[in-house]
Amino acid sequence: MSTLDGTSPLVLVDREHHSFSVARRSFVDPGILEAERERIFGRCWLYLGHESELAKPGDFVTRQVGGRHVIFAKTPKGEFRALLNTCAHRGARVCRERSGNAKSFQCFYHGWIFGLDGNLRHLPDEAAYPADFKDRPTSGLKSVPRFERYRGFAFVCFDENAVPLTDYLGQATEYIDIVADQSEAGMTVVGGTQEYSIRANWKLLAENSYDGYHAATNHATYLDYLRNTNGGLANVALTGEGRDLGNGHAVVEYKAPWGRPVAQWIPMWGEQGKAEIEAIHARLVERHGEERAARIATRNRNLVIFPNLVINDIMAVTIRTFYPVSTDYMQINAWALAPSEESSWAREYRLFNFLEFLGPGGFATPDDIEALEQCQRGYANAGEVGWNDISKGMNRTPPAYDDEAQMRAFWTQWNRRIADGVAA
Repeated sequence: MSTLDGTSPLVLVDREHHSFSVARRSFVDPGILEAERERIFGRCWLYLGHESELAKPGDFVTRQVGGRHVIFAKTPKGEFRALLNTCAHRGARVCRERSGNAKSFQCFYHGWIFGLDGNLRHLPDEAAYPADFKDRPTSGLKSVPRFERYRGFAFVCFDENAVPLTDYLGQATEYIDIVADQSEAGMTVVGGTQEYSIRANWKLLAENSYDGYHAATNHATYLDYLRNTNGGLANVALTGEGRDLGNGHAVVEYKAPWGRPVAQWIPMWGEQGKAEIEAIHARLVERHGEERAARIATRNRNLVIFPNLVINDIMAVTIRTFYPVSTDYMQINAWALAPSEESSWAREYRLFNFLEFLGPGGFATPDDIEALEQCQRGYANAGEVGWNDISKGMNRTPPAYDDEAQMRAFWTQWNRRIADGVAA
């Protein structure tokens, strides 16, 4: 029952009576948000991008990660770099484009030119500076303190003393591997970025991203749609379990009736689709064996890497990040991920699935936005009705996919970092 201010607890746990409660002021207190910016977004590993976004030397994307402006670039030598997007001279953002291909970055203010490795290449009136000025480490773009990659997923951390990425990910690597192993040639981000916002606290989206309990009610329209599509499905029940992966990471893994281009066929896809799916499945078996191929093809996963990376491996594969702007407002970025070698048929249905359910205008996202915004409005009563109950399934082993073990994993780590101020 540790606290931020030393007087009132933020998380209450009573294992004997199977009770887990979170203080609603955690969603509305500006002081807590400031602590999150320092102790979570300033110290945890955060998702930057996928290697496939930088297909050629010279490719780059610019992103805001943990409140910092970052350039994710591929050098002419094919090396990946994560650079802080601020000029060594007077601090202006050097690269103002969202993405592109370049041989160098030029600061518009005074014309300093930097290579994609961050080194200072040229500056006007170079004779006015010492001979070794360009070679000084303080003259180039500064690299993010920590930058590491795992199976194509690139992460940064602003704490130079952080544990290695693989140690941080821990058991979550099992589920990243399942996604990466869907492809023979490597996974690739398809198309651009979906960007939207929600007028709610960022932690609500972390919870919602693997909350199986709300599916039957909040997404009832989608489940009805599945029952009534061509080749309609009589059984739309979801079955599976939740799992605490350590370090605040958690997952729900379950079976569901929708089609998965990776490969789970549905009658709606017809005979051509059946042949496509059978061929994909045969290649999975050849590479991974029957048991792992079946898990890859027929089971769904909603994975949250603490604090704010979601990998939804469901009817399509989605990467999603979200950052707080204020206590009651967040910005979200989402990307579709797919095997780079898949056929045009599979890609068409994958993107259809992605937009139909997961996109900002799909079946799921508007429902979820409405639910989270209504929660945030309800927290106006936090002074009188002060606690969220996150106890479902504490008396059950293993937890079902619609229990709340995964949220308890998130909140336990959140509480340790915020209330205790401990970095790991």
